[in-house]
Amino acid sequence: MGTALEQLVATLGDAVRTDPVTCENYRFDWSRDPTAGIPIAVVRPSNAAEVQAAIRWAAEHRVPVVPRGAGSGLSGGSSAVAGGIVVSLERMCSIEIDVAARVAVVEPGAFNADVKAAAAEHGLWYPPDPSSYEICSIGGNIATNAGGLCCVKYGVTTDYVLGLDVVLPDGTLITLGGKRIKDVAGLSLLKLFVGSGGTLGIITRAILRLIPAQGPRSTLVAYFPTVQAAADTVLTIGGTLRASMMELMDQTAINAVEDYRSMGLDRSAGAMLIAQSDAPGAACAAEIEVMEAACTTGGAKEVFITSDPEEGELFVAARRVAFPAIEARGSILLEDVGAPVPQLPQLLSGIAALAERYAVEIPVVAHAGDGNTHPIIVFDRGDPEARERAYLAFNEIMHLAIQLGGTITGEHGVGRAKKAALPDQLGPEVMALSQKIKNALDPLGILNPGAIL
Repeated sequence: MGTALEQLVATLGDAVRTDPVTCENYRFDWSRDPTAGIPIAVVRPSNAAEVQAAIRWAAEHRVPVVPRGAGSGLSGGSSAVAGGIVVSLERMCSIEIDVAARVAVVEPGAFNADVKAAAAEHGLWYPPDPSSYEICSIGGNIATNAGGLCCVKYGVTTDYVLGLDVVLPDGTLITLGGKRIKDVAGLSLLKLFVGSGGTLGIITRAILRLIPAQGPRSTLVAYFPTVQAAADTVLTIGGTLRASMMELMDQTAINAVEDYRSMGLDRSAGAMLIAQSDAPGAACAAEIEVMEAACTTGGAKEVFITSDPEEGELFVAARRVAFPAIEARGSILLEDVGAPVPQLPQLLSGIAALAERYAVEIPVVAHAGDGNTHPIIVFDRGDPEARERAYLAFNEIMHLAIQLGGTITGEHGVGRAKKAALPDQLGPEVMALSQKIKNALDPLGILNPGAIL
């Protein structure tokens, strides 16, 4: 392999790094997948042509390729493969705003936050907003079909992808879609690559739909004695109106945040709802009034309302900081199981029962309005028995979601962390069809092997 690597370096120059420190730094995403191998090289291309060159070299030498964005993934989707290369898109980060067409033309390494900021300069908005929006990249967002806090009203990443340039596993560069809002010519191949986890191709450019800037928001914060009462209230509100945000934190998550960074949250509450309305004019106050009434009827012990954007963002910030706050408590296994919204109360109560059964701490934060929950299992990695109980709970939570007609992943992707449970959700026929598609596009099986399928 030494001679082959020399050929890669000769082709791509300093875009290729083979030193042990760099290879170690690119092994893991945020999930810290224990199966991650050590790559033989890290390639950091600056353009699509260099991505093509790296893939053609890999195909010629049958070397596995793992595409990587910002490394903020939560499912082991960009874990390095032993003997393979990592293709990091971090250097490809250009952003161009076409105001007339209301689109952003971006490279995959651009951060979500930077796309939002560039759009905002022109009075436009890119809605998908993962909690990690400040540090996650658009390429990774597209590869996992990322969601976020505003999805309950505005949808997920796929709803904003109008076009893609993709390098296929043989090095061919294809262009799908464009700056058109409506386009049904041919098979829907564009959507095939959104959420494919880097297993079918490497995204080198995206055309993202933008919408007019979000209007002023009012925020409601309600504290409930139990998670069940909060979940039931979510159902009540959702049957009446479409909030622009509907987030839930259980008591363990609230206390984790307060331990990490004191933000004045009610530690005694069983759950907290953070809801927003961005309806225009008087409709905003009317929606908040309806939500307040639902919370009061649902048993909330305290309801706080503000139309001050900065004050409202303080509560949203508490929700966004939940992941690092919980991670500070120990090793974590992070889920993102979802269920049909009517089954949200059963999902949350089932998670609580599993925490008790396996004697593990499982704080829960949730995009409650769309039924997507994040149970986060905390354990001591140095304790083998505690580790075993944590993984048992992890698997049981996925099966609970499936039993409720839900999903093992609402927005983080299957990656390597959840692939064992995927057949239970999809069934043998869909798994077989998925494998046929993978084989057709990647007959050598070199692109992100071990992820998803």
